[in-house]
Amino acid sequence: MKSKSNYEADLHCHTTASDGSLSPEETVRLAKEKGLRALAITDHDTIEGWGKAEKASAQLGIVLLKGIEINTDWEGHEIHILGYGMKEHDPVFLNELRVIQKKRISRIEQMLEKLEQFGIRISFEEVMDFAHGESIGRPHVAQAMLRKGFAATTKEAFHHYLRIGAPAYVPRYKLSPSEAIHMIRQAGGVTVLAHPGAYKVETHLEEWIKAGLQGIEVFHPKHTFQDNIHYGMIAERMGLIATGGSDFHGPQTKPEVELGGWGVGMDVVIQIASKIIT
Repeated sequence: MKSKSNYEADLHCHTTASDGSLSPEETVRLAKEKGLRALAITDHDTIEGWGKAEKASAQLGIVLLKGIEINTDWEGHEIHILGYGMKEHDPVFLNELRVIQKKRISRIEQMLEKLEQFGIRISFEEVMDFAHGESIGRPHVAQAMLRKGFAATTKEAFHHYLRIGAPAYVPRYKLSPSEAIHMIRQAGGVTVLAHPGAYKVETHLEEWIKAGLQGIEVFHPKHTFQDNIHYGMIAERMGLIATGGSDFHGPQTKPEVELGGWGVGMDVVIQIASKIIT
């Protein structure tokens, strides 16, 4: 029997639509088994999982926040912006996502060219075998390397070839945090700074708040107890919604991170919902 979550809502989860190992339906079913009342699907740079997750959540009686996680760049730091409740047919929002996805494909193609210089020959189609959605990324390359025997683990693939500074690494196309915030806000969504403890750039929070940032992820696996207190105080002082989630990727991708292992109460879900522009 799966352990129950101590939280009502997990607001940071990934599925096979990006780099997670469970489908949107499987993720929603697991949330139900964990006793969660609400769940946010926040795949990287794609909303492809929304429809399936919405259908499953309606059947199981779970509140679904349709979200996204957008990777941005700020002075050499990779900053992640979470968005919740965007209009899924907004043309500006959808066009920007298409641009990001095309850049992702180009990046993977360049990585494969670099890997070939080391005798690691993997086709784009072989990588796509592991990318079940629109959002292709380095974890899919690592999985293809494992299958062909070029690495023993995904961690080894990243360490030797795919991490920042490794020989096959290619920088990704990134918006600035303010651009991502604007993109989400103009589509009616609510914007949250993801896992700030991972990059320690809160000195720029005022600038991003002026751009439209509305929340900060306080509870996250990368945060210590002291981080929780620190970012909770920042949220209170700056009038930001204090959110939280597990950053779940599935048992095959991040086995140490359980769905519902980090999260918040339904009051936070209500706060976010009240700020979504429909």
